Amino acid sequence: MTTDTGTGAPPAWEWQHAARPHPRIIRVPAFDDNYLWLVQGMGRDTVVVDPGDAQAVQQALDDQGLTLAAILLTHHHADHTGGVETLVARWSCPVYGPATDTERMPAITIPVRDDDTLRIDALDATCTVLAVPGHTRSHIAYAFEPLAGDPRGLLFCGDTLFAAGCGRMFEGTAGQMLASLDRLAALPAETLVFCAHEYTISNLRFARAADPGNPQVVERLAEAQQMRKAGLATVPSSIGIERRSNPFLRARESGVIEALAAHLGHRPPDPAATFAGLRAWKDGFRAT
Repeated sequence: MTTDTGTGAPPAWEWQHAARPHPRIIRVPAFDDNYLWLVQGMGRDTVVVDPGDAQAVQQALDDQGLTLAAILLTHHHADHTGGVETLVARWSCPVYGPATDTERMPAITIPVRDDDTLRIDALDATCTVLAVPGHTRSHIAYAFEPLAGDPRGLLFCGDTLFAAGCGRMFEGTAGQMLASLDRLAALPAETLVFCAHEYTISNLRFARAADPGNPQVVERLAEAQQMRKAGLATVPSSIGIERRSNPFLRARESGVIEALAAHLGHRPPDPAATFAGLRAWKDGFRAT
């Protein structure tokens, strides 16, 4: 919900647990709950992150009068890559993606590796590639320096970090996923988090059980429910918001450990075991 101030300043932002949208990011809904992200340059050139649905992306480009200059991929799952071939056929644009998984993503033309610094000319911007295995073995994220027009950094994290949650561990270990989330949590607090799914309410219902003494979770859940009722997306989030209310970033906090111990009937021996227990609990969780 926004309010026009009539002063030329950004409209007032009424939500405390979701971040103000970025002026150069277009959210493209797809499938049941996916978000695909278009990043605008200063002109018509645009970059898309994880275009699972070519038709949705193309419609957004057409609606805004934009051209597609590049594609960034975080991992191989079809809801993130399914539109790549169609878009490349239309736009003949380069495709960035993990160098360690080109067999599963043969459309990649610019393989990238952990800690690579990429200059994206279409955006007049620089980003760093972060290896964040866990959801898949080769998952990467893109951490952008602030774009002109907004002082906040940008994180496109695919299915590694969600608003109030994280991805399932299909190919990685708990230790890998915990290290990946630790790495993302170390980014500046104001960094905007552009995850790929609208899972916030279900994640917060779990967080209410896993971090029961945290008032931030209760407040965020109530707010997310209001936002969804109003037809609004609950993302982007920010690293600061996630540090305060995401149980998977708080797996070392005593309240989370105690709640998990009560659920398991024993205290996990180390952070990796705690994380594994949390993820398994979430996998089977049904809110009451």
